[in-house]
Amino acid sequence: MTEHLAAPPGTAPTDLPAASDLPAGADPSAGADRPAGAAQDAGPDQDTRPAQRTDSAPKAASRSAATGGRHRDWWRDAVIYQVYPRSFADADGDGMGDLEGVRRRLPYLRDLGVDAVWLSPFYASPQADAGYDVADYRAIDPMFGTIADAEAVIDRAHALDLRVIVDLVPNHCSDQHAWFRRALREGPGSALRDRFHFRPGKGPDGQLPPNDWESIFGGPAWTRTTDPDGSPGDWYLHLFAPEQPDFNWDHPAVHDEFRSILRFWLDLGIDGFRIDVAHGLVKAAGLPDVGHSGQLKLLGNEPLPFFDQDGVHAVYRSWRAVLDEYPGQRIGVAEAWTPSAERTARYLRPDELHQAFNFHFLAAEWDAAALRTVIDASLDAMRPVGAATTWVLSNHDVVRHATRYADQDPGQGLRRARAATLLMLALPGSAYLYQGEELGLPEVTDLPDEVRQDPSFRRGTGQDGLRDGCRVPLPWSGGAPPYGFGPEPGGPSWLPQPADWAALSVAAQTGDPLSTLELYRRALTVRREQPALGAGDAVQWLPAPDGVLSFQRTAPQGSVQCTVNTTARPIALPEPGPVLVSSAELAPAAGGLRELPADTAVWWAV
Repeated sequence: MTEHLAAPPGTAPTDLPAASDLPAGADPSAGADRPAGAAQDAGPDQDTRPAQRTDSAPKAASRSAATGGRHRDWWRDAVIYQVYPRSFADADGDGMGDLEGVRRRLPYLRDLGVDAVWLSPFYASPQADAGYDVADYRAIDPMFGTIADAEAVIDRAHALDLRVIVDLVPNHCSDQHAWFRRALREGPGSALRDRFHFRPGKGPDGQLPPNDWESIFGGPAWTRTTDPDGSPGDWYLHLFAPEQPDFNWDHPAVHDEFRSILRFWLDLGIDGFRIDVAHGLVKAAGLPDVGHSGQLKLLGNEPLPFFDQDGVHAVYRSWRAVLDEYPGQRIGVAEAWTPSAERTARYLRPDELHQAFNFHFLAAEWDAAALRTVIDASLDAMRPVGAATTWVLSNHDVVRHATRYADQDPGQGLRRARAATLLMLALPGSAYLYQGEELGLPEVTDLPDEVRQDPSFRRGTGQDGLRDGCRVPLPWSGGAPPYGFGPEPGGPSWLPQPADWAALSVAAQTGDPLSTLELYRRALTVRREQPALGAGDAVQWLPAPDGVLSFQRTAPQGSVQCTVNTTARPIALPEPGPVLVSSAELAPAAGGLRELPADTAVWWAV
């Protein structure tokens, strides 16, 4: 019986743009719908910045109009899909995903049923940290395309009724940023040094770091410079890689620069920003020692002098004023690791940002009691500030949840991941999906050391350095790598794909009612059809056996009940109504009871 996974009416394979999305006579495999005037890939010495605009505000207004009128406060119940551009789709065959690849695949995301696309960084960068080391915030890295390609993505997304959110990295930049390069070149006394955290070292010859802060990627959070005359110089702060110097947000020029960057992208028509390390901009006065090592273990759990300082909120009040200048409800989304949901809520007061990632939910164990505790705490924390709660299970920095939930059993991990998805999508608020989770992709745990590019992989004491495992390029079609990721069979991909991913491709799963892709498509269709799902700020918990979560969501048009069996055994429960979606096949009801298999979630119409 497969009532739970029936494909939405009209669903068709979408690993290439549908014919209706192309001009008459266009070849869908050639991407012939590139907008007139869109530039080809820039060479490494080519300036990728657009000429100075005189029509930016009208263009921003017209672009936002395509999606701006759908409904007010769109982010409150939106489903937002994270695209990691280097691993999403490669249009030019060089093995690296690019913006043109994103543009060609946007119909797939429209058909999946998401509301918005969040793009990880595509800015000009030496790629020391996969683009989170930005050299120029107003330029596109040639590996991803040109500014015209970015505009084409925005325009195409809006034409498909998809909003576009881009990553912004304000805590740090690249050591190749013009400001930092000039600060090094000019040496001590340079005014540009005040825009970063340069400090003399400790010890008789300044040979020790200025304090005991540790890099998130391992080792000291300080690197010593060499002065123009060749002598050892001051140290600079980098909470991440040495190639990522931290900005000094006590300096007004930094504030001015980022307000200008916000307006640049808003003028191009983007609908919001995901703010990287939003909790890290402001450091405690005097940069005091933490007092011990092992600081990474405290992230998100204990106060630290370099994270979640109260001064960050003035920054975001300033940014909210900029966002509110633009039509179409542009938003700010905080990546903020904080010790509690209450601290996260401070970023979401009415004059600050709109959303923040709920990492407490992501980190919860697959256990009914633990999940209920996190859900209640999250909703309770957001309610006083009037913010929508967000729910997320995977992203580009964590082990994919299909593997994370496994107990040495990939099948169990996937069952739990599917059930967790239905739980997440039934909760009040906004949901974030990470590319490939709709395919049930597992973490790739056996990448050879020589292909890994995570900068913390070789630094020892920081993160585990294994983030490459969730960044392996997506499989779209075909029986062998690169599975349609690039245009040529047998072509390259920047990370190797597993040999057994053919069955997980978009083409292989499309139309299969048991596939994870069709589960996502069906769930997102039902979520749009059922007003009780998504919006709101509370759930009505229902009595349930140990290990089972059950709650009801109600709207004037009807109610939906979500039941999740987190145990390792089947449980028979009264059937409250027709099954809307189930993460696993269900046997027919018997005597008014339905048996829920282990690690299964069900939505019922009540």
